[in-house]
Amino acid sequence: MTTASTLWFTGLSGAGKSTLATATAKALRARGHACTVLDGDIMRQGLCQGLGFSPADRRENLRRIAEVAALMNQAGLTVLVATISPLHSDREMARHIIGAAHWVSVYVSTALSVCEQRDAKGLYLRARRGEISDFTGVSAPYEVPSQEQLQIDTAQLTTEQAVHNVLSTLHSHMSNSSKQEKNRL
Repeated sequence: MTTASTLWFTGLSGAGKSTLATATAKALRARGHACTVLDGDIMRQGLCQGLGFSPADRRENLRRIAEVAALMNQAGLTVLVATISPLHSDREMARHIIGAAHWVSVYVSTALSVCEQRDAKGLYLRARRGEISDFTGVSAPYEVPSQEQLQIDTAQLTTEQAVHNVLSTLHSHMSNSSKQEKNRL
């Protein structure tokens, strides 16, 4: 028996979370695994529409995403969540909702300077000018994960190398989950 998992990609805007989650989902589908991507930007256009970027709104945004991921895991889907999720307490809340047995934390640790160079929308520049408040990495904090299961710097690895690392971590997680499940039976 294998356990559907949620891979929670966290990191700064422009770190490569969405790119990596999408590429990993493509690789999983090619191997016959049912999966889906919950991208933070896309979730804010629908289910999380109307939420701002205050700490309370960010927490509610992540709670909703975690609830959806948990439901999808229960249905047998592997879920790849790509969201900044800047605070440790909010990531822990999401982990609690999803369940530790299903949770795989991926910290996309790309440096702020690289993220700013990649910023096609000019969000970092606008945040530095004071035009955007509560912008993670500039005017709002990002708490570096201390218990991630995988750390990836997308400036140091190709997408293919990063996907390989994610798949290896997921395989290890699923193997451990299966062993624990067998021990309970």
